[in-house]
Amino acid sequence: MEHRRGKLHPAVARTREAVRSTLSELPQGTTVLVACSGGTDSLALAAATAFEAPKLKLRSGAIIVDHGLQADSTQTAEIAAEQCRSLGLDPVQVRAVEVGNEGGPEGAARAARYDALRDAADEFGADVVLVAHTRDDQAETVLLGLARGSGARSLAGMAAVAGLLRRPFLELPRATTAAACVASGLRPWHDPHNDDPQFMRVRVRHEVLPVLEEALGPGVLEALARTAGLLRADADALDMLAADLAETAVRRADNEVHCDVATLAVEPDAVRTRVLRQAALEAGCRATDLTAGHIAAVDTLVTAWRGQRWIDLPQGVRAARRGGFIVLGPDVTG
Repeated sequence: MEHRRGKLHPAVARTREAVRSTLSELPQGTTVLVACSGGTDSLALAAATAFEAPKLKLRSGAIIVDHGLQADSTQTAEIAAEQCRSLGLDPVQVRAVEVGNEGGPEGAARAARYDALRDAADEFGADVVLVAHTRDDQAETVLLGLARGSGARSLAGMAAVAGLLRRPFLELPRATTAAACVASGLRPWHDPHNDDPQFMRVRVRHEVLPVLEEALGPGVLEALARTAGLLRADADALDMLAADLAETAVRRADNEVHCDVATLAVEPDAVRTRVLRQAALEAGCRATDLTAGHIAAVDTLVTAWRGQRWIDLPQGVRAARRGGFIVLGPDVTG
């Protein structure tokens, strides 16, 4: 199985090494939960965590989120839970969630899943939740961000560390997790949604990326993932500059957010628009609905003021120039 002539299978070794690198930073006694769907990537993650965590004196368990989107979802979740228990993970819990409609089917399922993971972490006192996104997932995320025109932060893809979440496999290709499951005798579940072309990510995976690799040669996935890392460093630096600027340029008054025009006008576009975006979010806009076009329109109130009236933003928020300030909030007029 995972040993051939006494030697550990390379794919198993790589998954364990990735998990060990992530977990080794944690203090002894930390509780770690694996988000496991029973699919190839998360099952490989569960196996590697079950092996490495005890060596580091960490407690490791698993959370299986049942989205209830398929007829056999309860049975599938229980099978995943049983595999996690057989690996030695404890506690193992299945959490059923209700998936709403906001943000489209993928976005709504993701929001419900992450809410469930945070709740489970609170319940079990976990400081870290491991999720199994791979280099392939990262490349897909970058392409989706590019298609949406969402800016550098979206193109930066997923971070290896994001609050409670850790992503040990971001540097590993999906082929490695698949090989690790085969070598370890694990039985992954195949989500039929992963082949459903109604989902944009599926079309990117099965239609767009193969064409890119055929046209540009191998290494496209790795290059996209590497680009995400470089852009994340840039985006982090710009976000820090924007946060510093907001300290002096933005103030809150009742249910309105006021941005000082004179202070913002002399700043670089990349920093100024970040401040305006954050102000719009604080005024009540949802991040999923706030587009680059919205922010560009608000920015004209700073850089191309011609006596325009207000700009309508999502969730009933308006932005208007008033008395040397860009004011954002409900029922705002110029």
